[in-house]
Amino acid sequence: MEFLLVQALSGLASAASLFLVASGLSIIFGVTRIVNFAHGAFYMLGAYVAYVLTTRFAGPIGFWGAILAASVIVAAMGALMEMVLLRRIYHAPELFQLLATFGVTLMVQDLVVVIWGPEDLLGPRAPGLAGAVSLFGRMVPTYDLFLMVLGPVVLGALWLLFHQTRWGVLVRAATQDREMVAALGVNQKWLFTGVFALGVFLAALGGALQIPRTTVTHTMDLSVIVEVFVVVVIGGLGSVLGAFVAAIIVAELNAFGILILPQISLIMVFLVMAVVLVVRPWGLFGKAESAPRPAAGLTIRPWRPFSAAERVAVAVAVAAVATLPFFLGNYALTVGAEILIFVLFAASLHFIMTVGGLASFGHAAYFGLGAYGAAFMVKFLGAPMEAALLVGPALGLVGAVLFGWFCVRLSGVYFAMLTLAFAQIAWSIAFQWVDVTGGDNGLLGIWPSAWAAKPQGFFWLALAVAVIGVGLLRMLVFSPFGYGLRAVRDSTLRAEAIGLDRARLQWAAFVVAGTFAGIAGALYAFLKGSVFPDFMGIPTSVDGLVMVLLGGIETVSGAVVGAVLYKALAIWLMSQTDLSKLVLGAVIVVVVLAFPKGVVGFIEDMRHRWFAPKKPTAEAAALAKVEAAR
Repeated sequence: MEFLLVQALSGLASAASLFLVASGLSIIFGVTRIVNFAHGAFYMLGAYVAYVLTTRFAGPIGFWGAILAASVIVAAMGALMEMVLLRRIYHAPELFQLLATFGVTLMVQDLVVVIWGPEDLLGPRAPGLAGAVSLFGRMVPTYDLFLMVLGPVVLGALWLLFHQTRWGVLVRAATQDREMVAALGVNQKWLFTGVFALGVFLAALGGALQIPRTTVTHTMDLSVIVEVFVVVVIGGLGSVLGAFVAAIIVAELNAFGILILPQISLIMVFLVMAVVLVVRPWGLFGKAESAPRPAAGLTIRPWRPFSAAERVAVAVAVAAVATLPFFLGNYALTVGAEILIFVLFAASLHFIMTVGGLASFGHAAYFGLGAYGAAFMVKFLGAPMEAALLVGPALGLVGAVLFGWFCVRLSGVYFAMLTLAFAQIAWSIAFQWVDVTGGDNGLLGIWPSAWAAKPQGFFWLALAVAVIGVGLLRMLVFSPFGYGLRAVRDSTLRAEAIGLDRARLQWAAFVVAGTFAGIAGALYAFLKGSVFPDFMGIPTSVDGLVMVLLGGIETVSGAVVGAVLYKALAIWLMSQTDLSKLVLGAVIVVVVLAFPKGVVGFIEDMRHRWFAPKKPTAEAAALAKVEAAR
């Protein structure tokens, strides 16, 4: 019993740090509606800057002054990022802000390594709190007791700030209705900047306070951001009290999960998150979302199928790509096959985002399930590649049927977070079910058949699968099913009024997207000759989002171009420089600012302007009015 009590106290200490970071993210999202993927990067910067300052200034005043100074410095960096980058894209769809903050995260990861090196850094102990005290016959670190007290103190300070100051009242009002606050004459720009700076300050403070407890490492951003997202979603987006309660729940689950149920310790927090979202979609202390912004894929220029000339151009382009094995070497062909696989993966995500209006943060789950399905066929049933490619993706389909049934009952960011929860559950099972999946060691020896064993043969196989898959998805866009899905996306009330079942249509779209992602994953397993849990990890899902957004969510096939550009650039940079993340992140940020509609969306805009009829028609005049109104 004494051991369990001490373990609970350890969980409370971790909860305090987790609450600091999560409360900052919750405040930022509540007001600005930004899913700030760079929040973990600011947490990491807070730890690194605090390490530098605490090693230079000794004594209690020097240490605690350094902790606060580091948090203020990083908060200033966050405010600068908000003014320079995010202000320019506040009116863009929320996913573009996610893309921009993801680019910042990549840049920070490499900058940290350049400045402080790749080695872990060990900071000083907190003066006066370096020892331990005896509780229930066991030693508890004094610093952990300090953190347990600090959490409620910060919660109380935030309550006073938001309820007893004019600025706090404005922040709470903006959380409920930003448009009304703007109509009252409040300067939203500086309000958003202040909120963002406060959120980053809390994240940096949470990172700085970790110095006495753990080493400072350049991977600590991604390790914390997942748990922070879980805490914010369980507690309720925009609720500081919810973040506090959820931080305790998550920290205690982590503390006791490894002791009570070690086989599913990684799954527990995501199971809780999934259950909360299904039962109470807006979290324990959150409130239902107000009217969302226009759905992804909504465009004022109606889509149309390819003309005869465009079909010929596409056929010529595919034929040209098919000739590459006669000119390129084995390495280039292997890279080309990988790009083609991710073209299909991105196209499947693009279908559900653009046509269905549903932004999935966990699409890699079905990519990974398809890969494992093919690997199981080979390893346990001795099936050849052809059979594994036909049957293996069914595991992705099953996962999409199961997860999609729950996910489509939500919308907006809650839908996205539930897809993330299910993806992490799938990843955790693959990681911990060692007897079946091999765990972190993966499944090896998943080789293609003899006719596809050489890079040339596999390249042609990948090209055929990608072309057929993208073609089928495009056909679905212009089928009655696609038109119904777009009607539901654009106006749920009107669609249901004419007899369309929103949940059933979106569930079907979810299953279609998951199945094609599974096909891509099965093909990827044979390309790599192995399958690992990382196939369904968060980085793979984020890569898919980046590809879709780079191509353009207001286009029919923009994901094809986005996947080619992103994957080719990422692979090339990795072979050319050790700072590939820095360059790639900068490119992503530039693209977001210069091409807010994506590369293909930008090209289509230019083509529309250049080749639009000189004499305005009634339709063109109406579209011009819509553009002016927007």
